[in-house]
Amino acid sequence: MAEPILDIRNLNKSFGALKATDNVSLDLRPGEIHALIGPNGAGKSTLIHQIAGSLRPGSGTIRFLGRDIGALGVPERTRLGLGRTFQISSLAPDYSALRNVMLAVQARQGTSFRFVKAVMRDRSLRDPALEALERVGLAERAHVSAAELSHGERRQLEIAIALALGSKAFLLDEPMAGMGPEGSKALTTFLDGLRAEAPILLVEHDMDAVFALADRISVLVYGRVIATGTVEEIRHNPDVRQAYLGEEG
Repeated sequence: MAEPILDIRNLNKSFGALKATDNVSLDLRPGEIHALIGPNGAGKSTLIHQIAGSLRPGSGTIRFLGRDIGALGVPERTRLGLGRTFQISSLAPDYSALRNVMLAVQARQGTSFRFVKAVMRDRSLRDPALEALERVGLAERAHVSAAELSHGERRQLEIAIALALGSKAFLLDEPMAGMGPEGSKALTTFLDGLRAEAPILLVEHDMDAVFALADRISVLVYGRVIATGTVEEIRHNPDVRQAYLGEEG
């Protein structure tokens, strides 16, 4: 079995008496989509914050590409190739979709700040940015400001930015949120192909998308992983059915 791209062991995080992350261990393997599901308040976003580096765990280890990244901040983890989309979009709202992605290309290249007009004429930035927008289905919206995009389109733009940064693994926090059925279907198809480029840790409430995409699923309840397995194993797990899927044992 291949070594995990992302390996989380015995992670704990408390806020006073509340244990938001309770001895969580899970991993992300090459080429897979590992879905993290659970009811509201289960601690999913808190866990993603810890993996991404915006929240420091109380204890435990996070290894990415074989390296302990526990002491690294968000920018350092991003430069290593840990790409993230947010439950609430975090974009430059006054910039066009194209300019947002070009900023990511510029950061990846390590080039210094230049005036906007000069940057917009730079094909070494424009071409890969347009390619990333094309891949997520936003090429026709390239010159629309991020503020004018729909909620679903902003999620697609965040994925384009992660692609432009050359991410080696993706942390996707509810990418289907705010999308209609057609948008969710299109994004599901896209993510299904994206796993071949980089594995995905997927937090998602759309269970149709989860069951269609996931190679493995971990179920988080009150900060603790109560089960990890394939779609069929999770569907038939009595603890999961009672705690999350709302069925009696």
